[in-house]
Amino acid sequence: MNDIILLAHGSGGVLSHELTRDLFARHFDNSVLDEMGDAAVLETLPPGRLALTTDSYVVQPLFFPGGDIGKLAVCGTVNDLAVAGATPQYLTAGFILEEGLSLETLERVVISMAATARAAGVQIVSGDTKVVNHGAADSLFINTAGVGIVPQELMLSPALLRPGDVILVNGTVGDHGIAVMLQREGLGFGAALESDCAPLNGLIAEVLAAVPSDAVRCMRDATRGGLATVLNEWVGDTTGIEIEETAVPVREDVRAACELLGLDPLYAANEGKVVIAVDPGVAGRVLAVLRAHPLGCNGAIIGQVTASHPGRVILSTPYGARRVVQMLTGAQLPRIC
Repeated sequence: MNDIILLAHGSGGVLSHELTRDLFARHFDNSVLDEMGDAAVLETLPPGRLALTTDSYVVQPLFFPGGDIGKLAVCGTVNDLAVAGATPQYLTAGFILEEGLSLETLERVVISMAATARAAGVQIVSGDTKVVNHGAADSLFINTAGVGIVPQELMLSPALLRPGDVILVNGTVGDHGIAVMLQREGLGFGAALESDCAPLNGLIAEVLAAVPSDAVRCMRDATRGGLATVLNEWVGDTTGIEIEETAVPVREDVRAACELLGLDPLYAANEGKVVIAVDPGVAGRVLAVLRAHPLGCNGAIIGQVTASHPGRVILSTPYGARRVVQMLTGAQLPRIC
């Protein structure tokens, strides 16, 4: 193969086949993908309801502390399935490649995707590659879709929230968005700030196994728009949410970067954080499960559902003040996923 991506790699001819055989199939190797059909023909899926999700990734830079676009693409889709209560099974991967992209760079991304998929216990079974002219894309974009299975008895929805329900998060917020922003802008804060990019399906499975199926009301991974946006999506006509500012875990270097840049960590993106709403009777058990897992060791109870201010998220400050946390408007941190 050549050292860079050429338009001919997207032609469907010899170079396309070499790219598929020598790069994608070699690293994503599994029996379903090896058939190289126009569609992946899957074995019979476990019993339950089918969950399907898709997402596209345009993060810049492609590589950042704690991850890269490939790891992000797998984690993002795996986590979208997991917070729906699904056990992720299979992924597809579509690549938009810019003419001139280094094949070494592409292979690094593919190797990262393959390693992350193995860690998450999923297989990448189908995919597609398109090549666009130089300048028509920013090196590399990826789309992933995922299939998972939700147990018949498990129902998760913000509509199930009730006053008194407890809100938890599995760790520090804002890590991914700030890590990517600092890398992009060439800013250093002396600390090894990394993205929290990680597959959460193992952690979430342990939480769901530890409590009755109706005790977990809903879950969401706090990606674009951060924690604040998730909580605003959850409030309704009869329910609001109250959180304690001091209870929300934030790394000191993230807090410092946000203060310098005029950002709010509540709105900064995460790629390894799940927000969970549970019946108050199981909150202690869920917190213990989170803290016993490597991806939840900084887990915390941050607030509760209330009937006193429906449709609003209220944050209590350490100074006794209260303020409304609104839905994110505009683009606080563009190109972070």
